Amino acid sequence: MRHIIVLLIFVNSFQLVFSQGSKSIFKPLDVFSLEWAVNPQISPDASQIIYKRSGFDIMNDTSKGNLWILNTDGTSHRKLTSREVNESKATWSPDGNRIAFVSNTKEGSEIYMYWVLTGQIAKLSQLEMSPGNITWSPDGKLIAFTMFKSEKLPVVIKMPQKPKGANWAKPARITNRLKHEADGRGYLKPGFTHIYTIPSQGGTPEQITSGNYNHTGTLSFSPDSKSIYFSANRVEDWEYDFRNSEVYNVDIYTKLIKVLTSQKGPDFSPKVSPNGNKIAFLGFKDNVQAHQNRVLYLMNSSGKNRTTISGNFDNSISNIVWDSLGNGLYFTYDEKGNSKVAYISLNGKVTKLADNLGGTTIGRPYASGSFSVAKNGTIVYTHTRPEYPSELAVIKDKKSSKLITNLNEDLLSRKVLGKTEEVWYTSSFDGRKIQGWLVKPPFYDSRKKYPLLVENHGGPILNYGDRFTSEIQLYAAGGYVVFYPNPRGSTSYGEEFANLLYNNYPGQDYNDVMDGVDYLVKKGIVDNNKLFVTGGSAGGIMTAWMIGKNKRFKAAVVVKPVMNWISKTLVADNYFGYANSRYPGQPWENFETYWKFSPLSLVGNISTPTMVMVGMNDLRTPPSEAKQLYHALKLRKIETVLVEIPGASHGIAKKPSNLISKVAHVLAWLNKYNLQ
Repeated sequence: MRHIIVLLIFVNSFQLVFSQGSKSIFKPLDVFSLEWAVNPQISPDASQIIYKRSGFDIMNDTSKGNLWILNTDGTSHRKLTSREVNESKATWSPDGNRIAFVSNTKEGSEIYMYWVLTGQIAKLSQLEMSPGNITWSPDGKLIAFTMFKSEKLPVVIKMPQKPKGANWAKPARITNRLKHEADGRGYLKPGFTHIYTIPSQGGTPEQITSGNYNHTGTLSFSPDSKSIYFSANRVEDWEYDFRNSEVYNVDIYTKLIKVLTSQKGPDFSPKVSPNGNKIAFLGFKDNVQAHQNRVLYLMNSSGKNRTTISGNFDNSISNIVWDSLGNGLYFTYDEKGNSKVAYISLNGKVTKLADNLGGTTIGRPYASGSFSVAKNGTIVYTHTRPEYPSELAVIKDKKSSKLITNLNEDLLSRKVLGKTEEVWYTSSFDGRKIQGWLVKPPFYDSRKKYPLLVENHGGPILNYGDRFTSEIQLYAAGGYVVFYPNPRGSTSYGEEFANLLYNNYPGQDYNDVMDGVDYLVKKGIVDNNKLFVTGGSAGGIMTAWMIGKNKRFKAAVVVKPVMNWISKTLVADNYFGYANSRYPGQPWENFETYWKFSPLSLVGNISTPTMVMVGMNDLRTPPSEAKQLYHALKLRKIETVLVEIPGASHGIAKKPSNLISKVAHVLAWLNKYNLQ
């Protein structure tokens, strides 16, 4: 009861407005007012941009989004249709006269067409499942897409006829697949994803690929519109050789499939050059590491003469797009916690075009975002800063970018956000430079020392950066200096840095985080007697590890952790992958190592009051992992509470109310000890 009272007190107090003139702090309900741009697509002639304008539905507690269109200079900004249903995946026809997109109906997701000159709309398809990877043929006659096709159960039984009106139990689930469930999706029905085409004037979809394989990647037509390049894993033992994929070509008329690559490892995202002579694609030779950079390759359309283009570039390449002349490709990458748009020539010369790509992950400051290029090289991309989620920005002639939207002006112009500052410090373990950020409370007073909240990122092979984050802004508005570092193992600092945790996780990333804490204490920014820590997923692992290693923190919130690598590995939805990237061998083959790196091995040292939080439908770090920590602490009579989020998967904050609830629970627990 005490916990409930404390929570209510602090949720209510969190709603208070601290005014400076007419401005106020960012409050929980403001999350529902945020908007952000997703998947901008520029017309071939660079005159117009279409994008998904996303936000949250406060009445249905979910995300929503409609398509909007505007001129490249930002004028004539308007909603594309009058429909009030979710719309997404818009793509221009090659001549720029039509826009294909996906929209919800009562029956499910369907492909729609919008005629630019007339504003007419028509439904093109009647599909069994939701389409993905919408791609126009160069002649504008076909639209290719991917779609799941169900298969028969591996075992079919015959139940006796139940009496009329009887209410029997649901039928049993049955599978024989290695991967049979996925976090956020649950049980995976038997079946495979295939490539389809449909006439752009409407008609019957035609399945182009066959076989018991999944074809889920991006699609690229040949210039003559007669074949499609794609990537898939079609090797005989594909379930177990799951890190492998190759580039293929399929003739859309004969349906003959040809394999074009054979490298051990993933080859994916093929893109055909404008003249059709070359295929650019991404991949890497699998050396079995925790992380390997995605490399840009080039080969003839026949699959011969494979060469490496980005061999001297020490960060992963994503989202490749040919320029109209075939002289090079546009792409995105992360560097030092900041996502960028760049151009690479065929001789490997890289030119950075824009910083600050992202802003579509509203909760925490992870990398995200996308871009699109017109024939004349004009670029539109999603731009973010710590002060706002993704807006649209345009680059002309490879010069400086210009923001053309301000979707949150009505909200954020009236708010005082916590100021985000970049920090660099030195690792005590090996002298490496470690990057992090701190967010100061609104109306920060430099004469005061504030409580510190460390926010550890997930992955761990991911990165935080100087991007908008509603969760961290809410923590800062609660009166905390929030510190979020990128310790070793984080991406965007080169392949070697990301691999420092290979067969060594958790490892010296712990030292990197604690060195950041010491740095801030020494700077006099935070109160050494009021240190707090939280994090989710890999961040939850690090949080549990930190309080098992030292007693400096007054309270902790461990969110969706792995506590026991032995138990987690064989029950999580990705159970089959750990021996390839985390620890050598399977748990029964290497018990000592799996246990050595399990935070549960340190639980006897924990004295920190700890809240444990997990989604009840989490398949990535199952609730049983969180309960191991909670039960152990209860047995040891350490102050603890268990917070279980009904219906939530690993992405606890997917529903906006859960995002708010997560922050409110964290703050209520921390404030309880901050006031002592």
